[in-house]
Amino acid sequence: MLVATTAILASCTGSSNAAPDYDLIGKQFSLVLQNSHFSRTRFSREMYDKFLECYLQLLDPHHLYFTQEDVDSLKAKYASQFGDYLLVGETTQLAKELYTEYSTRALFRIEQAEKLLQQYKSNMPAFDSDKTIARSRRKLPHSKNTAELDQVWRDQVEDMLLTEVVRRENVARLAKEKGKPDPNAKEGPVADKILARLKRQRCEIQESDLEDMVSHLLNAVAHVYDPHSDYMGAREEQRFKDAIKASIVGIGAQLREDDDGSTKIEGIVKGGPAAKNGQLKLGDHIVAVATNGDDEWTDIMFMSIDKVVDLIRGKKGNPVKLRVQSADSGEEKIITIVRDEVPMSESLASGKIVDMKDAKGNVTRLGILTLPSFYVDLDDGDIHCAADVKKILRRMIDEGVRGLVLDLRFNGGGSLDEVRKMVGFFTGAGPVVQVKDSRGHVEKLTVSGRPIFNGEMVVIINRMSASASEIFAGAMRDYGRAVVVGDVATFGKGTVQVPRGLADFMPYFSSREGCGMIKVTVQKFYRINGASTQLKGVESDIPLPTATAGFQLGEGEQDYAMAYDEIPAAYGYVADPRISRILPKLKEQSAARVAADKDLQNNLWYSAYRRRLTDENIVYLNKDKRKAVNEELQNFKKASDAERKTRYAKMEEEDKKNLTIYRLNLGDVKAKTLPLATKEDEEEFMDHAEDPEDELEDDLDYPSNLDPIVRESLHIVKDMIQLR
Repeated sequence: MLVATTAILASCTGSSNAAPDYDLIGKQFSLVLQNSHFSRTRFSREMYDKFLECYLQLLDPHHLYFTQEDVDSLKAKYASQFGDYLLVGETTQLAKELYTEYSTRALFRIEQAEKLLQQYKSNMPAFDSDKTIARSRRKLPHSKNTAELDQVWRDQVEDMLLTEVVRRENVARLAKEKGKPDPNAKEGPVADKILARLKRQRCEIQESDLEDMVSHLLNAVAHVYDPHSDYMGAREEQRFKDAIKASIVGIGAQLREDDDGSTKIEGIVKGGPAAKNGQLKLGDHIVAVATNGDDEWTDIMFMSIDKVVDLIRGKKGNPVKLRVQSADSGEEKIITIVRDEVPMSESLASGKIVDMKDAKGNVTRLGILTLPSFYVDLDDGDIHCAADVKKILRRMIDEGVRGLVLDLRFNGGGSLDEVRKMVGFFTGAGPVVQVKDSRGHVEKLTVSGRPIFNGEMVVIINRMSASASEIFAGAMRDYGRAVVVGDVATFGKGTVQVPRGLADFMPYFSSREGCGMIKVTVQKFYRINGASTQLKGVESDIPLPTATAGFQLGEGEQDYAMAYDEIPAAYGYVADPRISRILPKLKEQSAARVAADKDLQNNLWYSAYRRRLTDENIVYLNKDKRKAVNEELQNFKKASDAERKTRYAKMEEEDKKNLTIYRLNLGDVKAKTLPLATKEDEEEFMDHAEDPEDELEDDLDYPSNLDPIVRESLHIVKDMIQLR
């Protein structure tokens, strides 16, 4: 999470067109990090060892390139002076040397894998051995030596082949069962597909420029302080700003890397520049980009998707040229599109109003408010999630909504100031969160004014609800203002980051070109009851069986995570005891519904299945055993899909009788009459390319577009109203 109100975001532009001075950038970065970070930890020999370890882990997280002998050799050469390189202005040298060590090994391993795959093109493995490999190598030790790593790669190549063989057989089986053509029938040999993936990986390693190399180096240093402190080069800085403000300047298209090396058009934003232009089609393949709209083309074959996006984005009103292979004819065409602001509507606050009718015909009007992030425009200040939420809430109140479900699943955080304002919408004046700085000084952040919404409330969280989401959920629990439901707890990120443009820290006459920013942890935040959310997160009042429960997610899974602690409770807040009094009854009623809800019980099975695979950490290189593991999930899904098909049809009919759902997005807040919600509303933002393999799956939509967690949350908030 960042603190938008105190962010120093320099444009990093100067009068010079000189290349970034990464030696000076590295030095200033190191000084700012040491002086600004919450821990105030100084560089030391012990820290230098960790810097190198973190660097190797960032570039080789699965220990596929460096042996323990390599690690020992690199430690002997660099560990004792790692931070000194940065402090004396030799960041560029160190970044280049370390990246060369990495790229040399990585490219060698890719080359060896390619040679092995060429052999397998004419003589595939039998896949009948009893060998296994680790599902995840992240926590395994490095291979002792080259010979041991050679065997790891032979096994990895065999796993890649077997995975693709089994995938194709599954797709062919599904196609036959559905009486449809096999989407993979025209694909080339299995080995060729793996070779194409390795080629992209090789190209991405080779295309790395000095900005990438320095970013790898400085991020390794920052992450030893904590996993959320970062260095962002000029390109990453712009991506960060685009992500937090929920809009971009570009062509309005979703891109995806394709195995043939091109970039595929996966989606087109409705009403965006590409849609208005009309020439770019879903499924088209981009092979080259002229970023200035001229004839200076950049070949993007096998280029990383981030670099392609950087080429296509640019200044509003400027044209970009795309060399495209048509999805329909295969012919090449050149398309010129003028860049424009593209609002990412799917990232903005949105709502629904649900009229629920009971057996006696009584109607309860409830609201659903979905917030993907606590977004804010750091450049222009025109976009604020709190202002958007206020508009939706006021319309809900005008419409007579008595209870609200606020969905914060997968909300990774955002602006502290925005979440502070939002808490006040439901609690009124009082403390919201406490923040502690490196000196131990605790500040109580408050909000003034009266609450906007006084009705009953449920907040949905999952393990990916982080940072600002945890502040909000924690405040709702501490005030006794809402019942928190979902995963057992949130992510567990209890730290505050401030982004600071490094241009502001450069010497007066130095170049400020492309200097980027440092995002540094400066505070820890605490709930008003004094508990930190760090590591532990915010616990649900009523845990529900979720689809994410079986995955290893959360702050505790991060390297170098900061510790949990507590401070005294904030003075000046009074908790409403009413929810604590009715919570046992709410749990009892919810448990009865959950036990009878087939979808939620399916979530329990899937979570247990995922946890078992993770705990075992084994992948079979035997085809029959691999298929047996896969078939366990496939058989479950097949039976589940068949059952859901019948049940969902009945639920749709019941919903027509008992539910009326109105759409309440930002574009609807001033409408004279709210429109009825439709299935098309879920896809109103973007048109998506069809995937032939997806067509083979019985991927059923939830009745009335209400997933099981939201549906149960509506029942809980209705129970709260009845128990008032």
